Amino acid sequence: MAVYTPIGADDVREFLRHYDVGRATSFKGIAEGVENSNFYVETFDETAIPVSRQRFILTLYEKRVDPADLPWFLGLMRHVAAKGFRCAEPVAARDGALTGAIHGKPAALITFLPGLSVARPNVVEAAEAGRALAEFHLAAADYPLKRANALGPMAWREMGTRLRSKASVLDPGWAEILDRALALLAHWPTCLPAGPIHADFFPDNVFFLNNTFAGAIDFYFACNDFLAYDLAIALNAWAMDASGKPDRSMSAALLAAYHRVRPLLPAECAAFPLLAAGAALRFFLTRLMDWQESQGALVREKDPGEYARKLACHLAIARGVGSGPADANGIPDYGWNG
Repeated sequence: MAVYTPIGADDVREFLRHYDVGRATSFKGIAEGVENSNFYVETFDETAIPVSRQRFILTLYEKRVDPADLPWFLGLMRHVAAKGFRCAEPVAARDGALTGAIHGKPAALITFLPGLSVARPNVVEAAEAGRALAEFHLAAADYPLKRANALGPMAWREMGTRLRSKASVLDPGWAEILDRALALLAHWPTCLPAGPIHADFFPDNVFFLNNTFAGAIDFYFACNDFLAYDLAIALNAWAMDASGKPDRSMSAALLAAYHRVRPLLPAECAAFPLLAAGAALRFFLTRLMDWQESQGALVREKDPGEYARKLACHLAIARGVGSGPADANGIPDYGWNG
């Protein structure tokens, strides 16, 4: 979440005029994240019985979000919510539309999700995240619409070539790491279980109540891709230490909890080091791009160096591509001592 497009009270009032949620009593911008402009909105409806006070997130879509993709994103949120997966949901206007516009940009009103994200997850929360991600994959499995991963391997090669000089300027070692990572794409798997993935299942997009999963937000990178790649994204976000290496207890908690809900196939375990390297490369590249493009917006930039360290670690583990180790249950034993 972030704010790239400032809006005023009149903009919010005009937008809410099309919804049965009452009038806005307050709103404020949210600085976290790097993709869309987001605002916290409180409403009051004195005509409702009983009187209604509600909270929402108002999102303006910009940057990498294609308006043509919004029906896919918002439909996926509704689909998994109907299956019992806890997540934020789009609110329909009186005419049934899930999107409107503010300052010419697509906008949506999203339910406010109770709970808190955690900056430093513990082992219990990592396990809850693993379980929840597997439940999301199962709930989304029969979502009928398809969306290709616009930030997959083909995009990495183009972005890597374009951003190599920037990487070299920021840190001379990053260009060499980037070159090794792009060379590894020749081994990218072609046949693994696939379906809708969240693709951004980071701690700031997962809410907890009393150490228990309370719901997920921010589905705007979601797409169809390998399910184990989504798990690799989560491992990078939840279970790596400050040096960029896997944390044994956090990794074990995340992977085992996922595996109990959706057992990983041997092929997924074997490919996991490469998938983790690709997941680290993807976020290294987009953070590198955002680092140079987001100046001046109300947004907290995220350090590309964090993912450069993770990528370097995964590249070392993935040197034996095709021989990714697993424990007796088939769960990736992801390089604890590597």
